Amino acid sequence: MEYSHLVESSARIVEIAGVGVLLLGALLAGGVFVFRLSRTTGFENAYHGLRTDLGRAILLGLELLVIADIIGTVAIEPTLQNLGVLAVIVAIRTALSFTLELEVSGRWPWQRTAAGR
Repeated sequence: MEYSHLVESSARIVEIAGVGVLLLGALLAGGVFVFRLSRTTGFENAYHGLRTDLGRAILLGLELLVIADIIGTVAIEPTLQNLGVLAVIVAIRTALSFTLELEVSGRWPWQRTAAGR
């Protein structure tokens, strides 16, 4: 098996895993939302739980997609143009991750509580 084919396949597998995490996370978050509603925890609590669960699924999916982009760009064809595109993609996904973390936990990633350390 050729090196470039192995790397492309690896990037594709991680990419598929990222999409799978996004889809599975959305389905599970929806199921948990329905469960919370059935336990009469109130719509507002169930809704906030749904947003938190969806945010966590998106964060994990984004991390896997960034890994796939790095593998696909750096290992296959590390041209200056491809590295520039990768830098923009990673910057956008990092900004999304930070804002999602703020949305999910109510604080920036570097502002951990004493219990979280």
